[in-house]
Amino acid sequence: MRSALLTLLSLACLSVSGVFAEDMKPLKVLMVCGGCCHDYENQKLILSEGISARANVEFTIVHEEARVKDDRTHQVSIYKEKDWAKGYDVVLHNECFGAVTDVAFVDGIAKPHFDGVPAVMLHCSTHSYRAAQTDEWRKCLGQTSMKHEKNRDLKVRNVAEDHPIMKGFPKEWIDPKDELYENIKLWENFKPLGTAYGEDTKKDHHCIWTNQYGAGRVFGTTLGHNNSTMQDPVYLDLVTRGLLWACGKLGEDGKPLPGYEAKRK
Repeated sequence: MRSALLTLLSLACLSVSGVFAEDMKPLKVLMVCGGCCHDYENQKLILSEGISARANVEFTIVHEEARVKDDRTHQVSIYKEKDWAKGYDVVLHNECFGAVTDVAFVDGIAKPHFDGVPAVMLHCSTHSYRAAQTDEWRKCLGQTSMKHEKNRDLKVRNVAEDHPIMKGFPKEWIDPKDELYENIKLWENFKPLGTAYGEDTKKDHHCIWTNQYGAGRVFGTTLGHNNSTMQDPVYLDLVTRGLLWACGKLGEDGKPLPGYEAKRK
């Protein structure tokens, strides 16, 4: 009798957890993109569609360009709003505005992440705001970088095979025609996940990582200059896992937690 009762209770728990997982609300993702040097018109679609096919997410996209082409001093308008990140579970940064110097503006972008809003940092976001005389954005990223090597094929090495984000990824893979960003400084909570060798500097540079900034979890990769990189299933798998990890929704096996699998394929 006791055994039968325990079995019934177990089945009931599985049934309830299944209902909860099925009814789980999608993660609300704010993607901010725009700026010089990249095809953001197509990249915002590649990323939003690719991640949505891998995880239970819902995107709000802010794509903003400067009035003057290649003006890197443009300040994205949403960042000027009070509590600009409120209501979002994570912010995906894919912007390229490296010449912004307004310290209060830049610190205002970093603050919600310090307060606990997770972040995903892609490619030129690492070089954005680098002209500003404040380290808060760089602390948020987890690294300081000021330049990159020429566009070429990169051999990326998985240096954290046991990390949930990197489980099951190749030990090495080729990322064609991308840019290797040079690490000038790694901040204290930076954790490397992937590296590539610098032909100019003759040393490895970290191109995939995690960071803890205040209360906020951060996943970052400097890979992703060209659309071809972002369309690669390896890249989309990587960014999706990084996003889920930053939100605390990635299992130790590298798979989405129940309810956070893709609702559509």
